[in-house]
Amino acid sequence: MASTVPQEELPILEAVINIRNRLTALKKNRAEYVKASDVNSLYQSVVKQVNKLNDVRDDTTTYNNRLDTTLADVFSLLSLFYLTIGKTKDTLGTYCQIASMKQILNHMNESAVYNDADLAPFHRRLNELRNIIQHDKEHGKHPKPLIKLLERQLNECEAIVRTLQESLSVLPVELVPVHQKLVTIRRQLVALAAKEGSHKAELKPLQEELRKIESARVDGNFLGPGGIVPTSQALCSSLLEECFEISQEIKANEESKHVASSLKPIYDRLSGLRTELESLVLTHRWTLRETDLFNYSLSLQEIDKMRVDGKFVDSEGNRPPGQYVLLYMLRRCYGLIYRLLSSSEPVSEELMPIANKLSTVKKCLNEVLKYGGPFSARDLYPVRVPPSASLSMFRQIYRRYTKIIIGFVFSIPHFGSVSTCSFPNRLHAPRRKVHRRGRNYS
Repeated sequence: MASTVPQEELPILEAVINIRNRLTALKKNRAEYVKASDVNSLYQSVVKQVNKLNDVRDDTTTYNNRLDTTLADVFSLLSLFYLTIGKTKDTLGTYCQIASMKQILNHMNESAVYNDADLAPFHRRLNELRNIIQHDKEHGKHPKPLIKLLERQLNECEAIVRTLQESLSVLPVELVPVHQKLVTIRRQLVALAAKEGSHKAELKPLQEELRKIESARVDGNFLGPGGIVPTSQALCSSLLEECFEISQEIKANEESKHVASSLKPIYDRLSGLRTELESLVLTHRWTLRETDLFNYSLSLQEIDKMRVDGKFVDSEGNRPPGQYVLLYMLRRCYGLIYRLLSSSEPVSEELMPIANKLSTVKKCLNEVLKYGGPFSARDLYPVRVPPSASLSMFRQIYRRYTKIIIGFVFSIPHFGSVSTCSFPNRLHAPRRKVHRRGRNYS
């Protein structure tokens, strides 16, 4: 429960709300590209308010009031804006990624459905994010309070990953294949439960797999080589029982549209969010502005808070059927948001069309290369035109930004690491003179 905002923090709260409104207005403005100078100006305003807040607060006390939640929203928006302008390797750009990762890890911990292969990508990504934060910390790019906040959140994520890894470490080697198979079957079952229509044909082979695993047990125990009974049977046994429970729920709900009528509004809302996010995964390179994900995150957090002891309840406090479907869709949406955030490229929004065009041409050239040669100039003409057009467009943007130093500093470098790699010789080599009809063209 959020506490009351103290009198001395009210001016700071008012200033932070004003900054959030300005960020929201900037997010809604699709008429023009986001300018790095605008984002940096708002970030500096936030830093001033954070410094004022640190002056009136005690470092040893944990606070949770409206100011803290508003600041969290502001940092989330700023982090998404940093991704939008291509600053994926900046400390502030890691804020929303860490928050998204923490939500997924908490749900994995709650469901207890994961294996070592699932945890490995999170472990690698956390190391990458820590290197980014450490680099900015050493170079003093951000205030110490922000670095400290992100390090604390990063430590919390790493602690969850360690907890999940430790829970798997107690699993004997003999039971690892069984556990991995059960994890895979459970995921297939909950995905099946969330699909429309009849599932009899798809459900039958999964049930046969479960019966095969069940028949391998003796007196309720899984056996290892030589007939020995390995320790830590509970992890696999509980997972097997849960798989049977889900399969029975799928059969029972075949004609009831997957979820109870009292949970139908939540189901419809999650279904809409999942459809939109899956569409963004396919088209994000052309249509996504990372700040768009802020509203999706807020909607999912709002739905997540409806749960009581991990379950969705109706108006009478009962737990209607269809829980697995809703939890699967909720976690699926969290996963899609994390996927979109982690796939963000270090290219500013204004230069993204050029990067996309060059990426497409590169794929075309690689496909042409597979078939060998020789190729005539006519054969290669379709793929030679786009780089020339992209280079011309880039030079126009480059000339415009060189007139405004601050725009050049904050926008152009984030293009170089990705886009210029596709045509380094054309960009950096001096233009050659071409002699035609006795005249020089430079």
